[in-house]
Amino acid sequence: MSLVELIGQADERGLAASGLACLDRCVPLLGGDDEILRPLWAGLADDAGAEEWGERLEQVRGKLGGDGEFGAADGEPGQGSDSGAGSGSGEDEAVLLARRMLAAAPAERSAAGVRAWADACSVAALQIHRLLDPLKDAGDSVDARREGRTEGMSPLVAAELRRQITVLELLAGHGPAGLRPALEVSTEGRRVLRAVVSRRSRRRG
Repeated sequence: MSLVELIGQADERGLAASGLACLDRCVPLLGGDDEILRPLWAGLADDAGAEEWGERLEQVRGKLGGDGEFGAADGEPGQGSDSGAGSGSGEDEAVLLARRMLAAAPAERSAAGVRAWADACSVAALQIHRLLDPLKDAGDSVDARREGRTEGMSPLVAAELRRQITVLELLAGHGPAGLRPALEVSTEGRRVLRAVVSRRSRRRG
């Protein structure tokens, strides 16, 4: 199935994990450490965690400075041009997209709320990787990638697409037991993006 189809069939936990994993991989752009989202991950393990989602989310926003300034007024998390890859402006846009992902996270972990968020985070995370990839992605848009048209993908975009699909498949196939391997997949992606951001910073220096 394509990524779009997987998101369309995912349940509430799978959708929340999908959106959270996208945000987790982009934490290096927000200046957060590797453990910043662990309380939200822990809350996905049982239904009781849904009641504490909003409180834990606000704590994360406080630590990352995500006070909503990049919220609805600036559009949904996935909005943004495909231009600027390999430039300083591209990295600025990537940071803005990551902040929008955090700002748009729903206060209540309802199926309807997390479905819209997971879908928007999917687009934003792919766009972030496209902006930061030193090699140009040959596709017209990340939407084509999400729908299964994968010819000419750049390496970072291809890896991010694969991770998004894997997280959704793990949750669909294993339920709560899929959370740990999904977190491991996300951790790997975060390390890759952190290395990319570090290399770009050294080149500018």
